[in-house]
Amino acid sequence: MAATMMGLVKATRGPGAELLEVPVPVCGPDEVLVRVKATSICGTDVHIYKWDAWAESAVVTPNVFGHEFAGIVEQVGEQVRHVRAGDHVSAEGHIVCGLCKACRTGNSHVCRHTKSFGISAPGCFADYAIVKGANVIPNPPEMPFELACLQDPLGNAVQTVLSGDIVGRSVAIIGMGPIGLMAVAVARACGAGRVIAVDINPYRLELAKTMGADDVINSAAIAMEAAVMDLTDGEGAEVVLEMSGHPDAIRSGFEVAAPAGRVSLLGIPTKEVSLDLSRHIIFKGLRIEGITGRRMYQTWYQLKGLLDRHRIDLSPLITHRFALRDYEEAFDLMARGMCGKIVFLHDANESTTTTKERLTYV
Repeated sequence: MAATMMGLVKATRGPGAELLEVPVPVCGPDEVLVRVKATSICGTDVHIYKWDAWAESAVVTPNVFGHEFAGIVEQVGEQVRHVRAGDHVSAEGHIVCGLCKACRTGNSHVCRHTKSFGISAPGCFADYAIVKGANVIPNPPEMPFELACLQDPLGNAVQTVLSGDIVGRSVAIIGMGPIGLMAVAVARACGAGRVIAVDINPYRLELAKTMGADDVINSAAIAMEAAVMDLTDGEGAEVVLEMSGHPDAIRSGFEVAAPAGRVSLLGIPTKEVSLDLSRHIIFKGLRIEGITGRRMYQTWYQLKGLLDRHRIDLSPLITHRFALRDYEEAFDLMARGMCGKIVFLHDANESTTTTKERLTYV
């Protein structure tokens, strides 16, 4: 009889999820079986849980979802040589072909044949997960699992911040979800000038201050355009990082972008967004960057450099920890925006240690 495990499954094409007993995945010759120790909820997981138009178009069901994880290698396929049982690891979530023009020219993050871990391939909200050996990312054994599982979203923040020149520039970051909050810390660590955080959630704006924002703007209370212009002496933000995906926020981001500035778009809109291309982009001479995941594997080396040398501290971002069985409460918190990063601790013994013990990483 095949071994089984508990997994959080997107079983039907509608809102919600189910914690079910599912088979432990079988390790193929080029794959690695990982005992999952910690996972975290991404905004993409919220899209999947709520089941919006994007999820309908992109997600395979039934499927274990979740893609941000850290764990310990349980088994390796016979073709895998660079990791072994007992290693601490995370993994890149884009499973690419390696043969198309994009892959062969250093752009595998936009491979047209990509399968995505936890979206169109089985994910990590379970006791075990299977990943391609080539996608495995080693972690220092002293790095706490709950910090190690944040590297995937940190990579999104690093790629968004560093997709253009940042040093000394004024930066407006719109959307203080977890990746937006990480972007605040990354921008500050990488030499940005003034870092301005924008959101409508006072809880998240307080977290933005903790992560290093110089100024915060509650765009539900004051007009973002006027506030950003005031903070930048009427010039506008030289770099705009749009992390929310909200159509109005996207349009406002283009409004506040300085001439010859950069706008990097990470947030996923759930519907089409109309823009005045002449006024918003062309006559401003803007550079626009679409951000999807991490550059493979340049971004991983960049984020590892920031984490391993302690240039950034993500521990204040972890505001809640749950067992996987408490997923409904966790997703409710995420949907209401009353949290920073939520981590599922998959080992019951780990939840008995203190926060200080878990977060020590020196």
